[in-house]
Amino acid sequence: MSMRKLLAASAMSLVAMVAAQSGAQAAEADSCKTIRVPSVGWTDNDAINGLFSTVVKPLGYTAQMDVLGFPIILEGMKNKDVDVFLDNWMPSQSAEITPFLEDKSVISLGANLEGAGYGPVVPTYVADAGVKDLKDLGGANTEKFDGKFYGIEPGNDGNRIVQGKIEDPANGLDGWELVESSEQGMLVQAEKAIKNNEYVAFLAWTPHPIMGKMPLHYLTGFEADGFGPATIYTVTRAGYSEECPNVGALLKNLKFTLEQEGAIMEAILAGKDGETAATEWLKANPAILDSWLAGVTTFDGQDGLPAVKTALGL
Repeated sequence: MSMRKLLAASAMSLVAMVAAQSGAQAAEADSCKTIRVPSVGWTDNDAINGLFSTVVKPLGYTAQMDVLGFPIILEGMKNKDVDVFLDNWMPSQSAEITPFLEDKSVISLGANLEGAGYGPVVPTYVADAGVKDLKDLGGANTEKFDGKFYGIEPGNDGNRIVQGKIEDPANGLDGWELVESSEQGMLVQAEKAIKNNEYVAFLAWTPHPIMGKMPLHYLTGFEADGFGPATIYTVTRAGYSEECPNVGALLKNLKFTLEQEGAIMEAILAGKDGETAATEWLKANPAILDSWLAGVTTFDGQDGLPAVKTALGL
């Protein structure tokens, strides 16, 4: 073979090798195309899942969002049946998630929202009447509350904390019961009681547009149990970011704000589904996509930012 032909063949081999390596870096396994990212049925969870689904769809992925309780989500991650959860509230969920973090079956990718809050509340008119702390709920006030504390879905960390307080004789909550339902069911009861100027105790959190408009007082006496200021984390099953590095890069980039979530939640509570509300918000606030999609490609290895902007009509 002449030197010219040898050089040409070598060059072609080098090009083919580089192309093969680039393709290998850009491509993920077909199993990565469906991202199993469940919802727990909270409005803020619907908001961030809606944002996530809206962004990954133009990248060539599908977000599968089954409704599951948090303990089931954790077991699902351990069994590799769930990939991602975007709404790990800390420190209130510490008791539930710590064993999974310690055995490394669940991996925390870091905070995606700062400045949240979570805890038991009463209306401000009830606080003004003297009910400001856990110790003020029982005794003569039990009958005023009908002995009921309204929680959310079964298995929720907040319910667990409140139930523990009810069962502890030191708190004087004889005759009290925890009523588990859902965020929506709890809010219906709370709004009805506040409208009638009645005594009611329930769980509240921020961000939440409806609760943000209610006249509420956060009860003291729960600080050591995980209630109070909260930070929200993104968690995945072990090995997920290594198996699906492109999705892993997006997950690490995702950061939310109280204002953003509040606006999307308000649209959801007004009747829109999470993806529609998220799409409208992103169209009005496209600058956030620059940071979310930095270093992120489509499933087939193309630049992710233009693909998402085109899908949104930007």
